[in-house]
Amino acid sequence: MLPKVSIIIPFYNDPFIDQAVVSALYQTYPNIEIIVVDDGSTEHQSRLDPYRSRIIYLGKANGGTASALNYGIQMASGKYVAWLSSDDRFMPDKVTKQVAYMEQMNAQISHTDYDIMNEHGTVTQRAAAMKYPTAKAFINSLKNGCPVNGCTVMMTKHLIESIGWFNQSLPYTHDYELWVRVVLSQVDFHYINEPLTVYRRHTQMGTAKHFNTILLEAQNVSQQYAFQMNALLAQLPG
Repeated sequence: MLPKVSIIIPFYNDPFIDQAVVSALYQTYPNIEIIVVDDGSTEHQSRLDPYRSRIIYLGKANGGTASALNYGIQMASGKYVAWLSSDDRFMPDKVTKQVAYMEQMNAQISHTDYDIMNEHGTVTQRAAAMKYPTAKAFINSLKNGCPVNGCTVMMTKHLIESIGWFNQSLPYTHDYELWVRVVLSQVDFHYINEPLTVYRRHTQMGTAKHFNTILLEAQNVSQQYAFQMNALLAQLPG
């Protein structure tokens, strides 16, 4: 039997939520559960009404994306968990291809390439992910910022249970901080060189509205782990 995949969709007042849910529902992979975590929304919940019977809907008080992800993953019953932001979309074969790769490679975590779309759903850039020639080059890039699009990541539930959850004290860089802890745990962070997620850039997204705050928060994370990252890189060949 194919392993179950839990798709976690944190949701807070996002008008694109129905598009994200539809992209999860129409995966070619048969063994999935879709967990929408409503992080205290006050609008746009009605967009979920047509899909309520096909998703697991969890409500909670507003606590930020990290808290919503942690809650959704804790409630997940899948071997693998995938994060889908409420304004992004998965390609139809995203889960099928990523699970096949991870099962073949016995991988605990992987990320993929992605396309970029605008607020109208028009793709504006193909294959936008940063590419690195070696694992060491990828790890080195993590010293200075986050090269991983969180919505391309699939990981085992066991991995996050073992290394620790998303840091809820970080409003914007909880994903970056977790990826750093993954590589410091010397877990291979696999990359699939194919766009399997469509990432939406629009004026209301948090990355645009809080850019300077995010930069400062990322710098703090980088400084916190700089010594450990340098020590790890010194051990790697190349």
